[in-house]
This record gives sequence, structure tokens and C-alpha cells, in this order.
Amino acid sequence: MKDIIFLLLTGLLAAYLCWYFYQRYTLHKALHNLYYLMGFAVLLVSGLLLIFLGLGILAKPLVLTVASLIPLGISMGLAEEYFPAWKTYFKWFAAVGFVAIAVSSIGGLDILKKISVPLFHGVAGLVIFLGPFFAKGAPKGFYWVGIGGLLIGLGGIALAFISVGAQLLFFSPAFVMLILTPLLFLMTGAFAIGFTRKG
Repeated sequence: MKDIIFLLLTGLLAAYLCWYFYQRYTLHKALHNLYYLMGFAVLLVSGLLLIFLGLGILAKPLVLTVASLIPLGISMGLAEEYFPAWKTYFKWFAAVGFVAIAVSSIGGLDILKKISVPLFHGVAGLVIFLGPFFAKGAPKGFYWVGIGGLLIGLGGIALAFISVGAQLLFFSPAFVMLILTPLLFLMTGAFAIGFTRKG
């Protein structure tokens, strides 16, 4: 019951952020809003799947691959909006990382999976965590996006290690499953505060 409550709250926040970035895109047609929208739309769908199918679906290769679009969308949005000098290089890195995760997960290539999943999630998480603190011209409360990035990074890397049969520090499978849904809610809440701040 706890997991369902947190997932419902996360879904509401994700739905709000999808609406928010869609509205921003219709006003300004800026590409970064589409990247953000992609990330939170996947988060919304993932949350609904977890509610109806249970946390066990996280072990499925296709789910792991699709869920990678959450940090991909948010980190590419940050690069597009605030770091234009290296956004092209990061897009290539993200695209290669996503393909590597998809091929290794769906194709059962364990060695490639053990490299690509932690590497891709780690770098995307670092961009979301550190990017807001260095973003020029961002609203004053934008650092909340970085806090959300820290949370998504911890959860994502922990899940990535579990998916390849390893454990990150004290993040055992049982512990990760215990904190996952509250972590998703806190992460999405931090993103909602950071992205919607006006000054």
C-alpha cells in the first residue's frame, strides 16, 4: 500500500511536469522543453506500470531500457538549455549509451551491460546533479533540480548495479526496493520545485 501511495503521488507530479513543459514548448518552441517532457512522460508511464504490474517488472530488460529515457531526457534538456557549447557531444554520448543499454539488456550481453548501464546512468545523473549549480541565468531555486539529480543518481545507479547482479555499498536489493518509491516521490518533488521556480 505504501508503494502505491508514493507511486500515485509521483505520477501526479510527473503529470503536472508533463503539462508544464508542454505548455512551455507551445509558447516558445524550445527543444529543451521536449527533452524534459520526454523524461517526465516516461517517468509517468513507468510509475503507472509499477502500480499495475508491481516492482518485479524492473528486472525486465525492456523496462530497464525504456526507464533510461528518464535521465536521458532530463540531462539532454539541461545540456540543450544551459550548456550549448557541449550539447552536441553530450547528445552523441547519450545516444550511444542508450543504444548500448538497449542492445546489452535485450540481447543478454552481460559484459556490455555491466559497463554501459552504470556508466550511462552515472554520467547522466552527474549532469542532472551538477548542471543546475553551474547553469548561468537559471532561476535562484534551480538548485532543487540538482537535488533531484542526486536522488535519481543514487536510485538509478543502485538499480543498475542490482540489474547486473552486483551491490552498490549498502544498497542491497531488499533495501533498494524498500526506499525506491519514496525516493521517486522525493526526486520528482525536487524536480517540480526546481523547474517551476520563476526567480
